[in-house]
Amino acid sequence: MGWASFREDIVSRHGGGSQVPDQGKSLSKDATVDAGGTAKDLKGKTMSDTKSDSAKQVSKLKEFTAATPRPLPVIILADTSGSMKDNGKIEALNGALTDMIGAFAQEEEGRAEIHVAIITFGGTAQVHQALSPASKISLQPLGATGMTPMGGAFDIARELVEDRQKVPGRAYTPAIVLISDGQPNDTWEPALARLLDSDRAKKAQRFALAIGADADAAILRRFLGTPEGKVYGAADARQIKNFFRWVTMSVTSRSRSMNPNAPAVNDFPPSDLEELL
Repeated sequence: MGWASFREDIVSRHGGGSQVPDQGKSLSKDATVDAGGTAKDLKGKTMSDTKSDSAKQVSKLKEFTAATPRPLPVIILADTSGSMKDNGKIEALNGALTDMIGAFAQEEEGRAEIHVAIITFGGTAQVHQALSPASKISLQPLGATGMTPMGGAFDIARELVEDRQKVPGRAYTPAIVLISDGQPNDTWEPALARLLDSDRAKKAQRFALAIGADADAAILRRFLGTPEGKVYGAADARQIKNFFRWVTMSVTSRSRSMNPNAPAVNDFPPSDLEELL
């Protein structure tokens, strides 16, 4: 019997005239063929349905990956020494931080989710606000007391940036903001060197604000770590708030850019602040 006649005989006996699978196509070991000649997997799904399910899963994975923003950490090093009680400085700082975090929380247009941490140095250096998405922060007001352990704040900032659980590898380059109205009273130089030598921290975008005439602009300039960096000075509460508006615009500009790791182009510098040369 020829192949054609043999095939027709098999079909007529078992398939009621229906077609069997093309003998030129192989089936997987988990596939079967029903009486109608349709290839199915062990769960009873047709092979085309299985391929469709796989395509949907890949599509959902891509959507999840694209929809998950990468964190952009903003770390505030805030002087909360006793002298910050004078002339409404601590109140102005609290108001500026509240406004900044509120603006970050409403930022929905960017590729990044802005996270904020606040490290204070007044009496002791400590984490006042753990690194968290801005939208989840309910800021507790800062108080002012004690001396100015700025070096301790540098070490805490470095440890935070280097912590892969808190700042994962997928995070964008951090921004670190230093605000002080005086001079440090601890061994700050080795701590600053450790910060600037850190593989991750030294790449951070940095901002510095000197509040009042007693702030040591030379130390703040060393913190910036670049000749192009500018230390700004604020004489009153309005200028403190204006500085933070500038920081806010710079960070949100980065979050919206095609490459949030690149330094922001500051087309909106705090023009009413004094630049400390």
